[in-house]
Amino acid sequence: MPALDLAALDLTERHRHMLQTLLTQHTPQAQVWAYGSRVRGQAHEGSDLDLVLRHRADLSLDVPGWDALKLALQDSGLPMLVDVHMWSRLPEAFHANIEAAYVVLQP
Repeated sequence: MPALDLAALDLTERHRHMLQTLLTQHTPQAQVWAYGSRVRGQAHEGSDLDLVLRHRADLSLDVPGWDALKLALQDSGLPMLVDVHMWSRLPEAFHANIEAAYVVLQP
């Protein structure tokens, strides 16, 4: 399935901008997708934000900066838990689950 429009992401513009700034600073070489309840229209106030990092050159590789990004997100002041996963470490079956509905935050 092709990516959903950015408008499908249940995140305020201010928080999306904060998130994209952190992604650019810590994982500029990563392709970043949001998925889960905040993309599928099932989020509530306490919902987390699920992200997956994909290495642009080789999907089997980890993305440098992953640990620094996770720490920066914890200190960011974003009002929700951000759960960051590495595409290369997820089972193939979960890849299909993500590909069913995702929003590209960083191409």
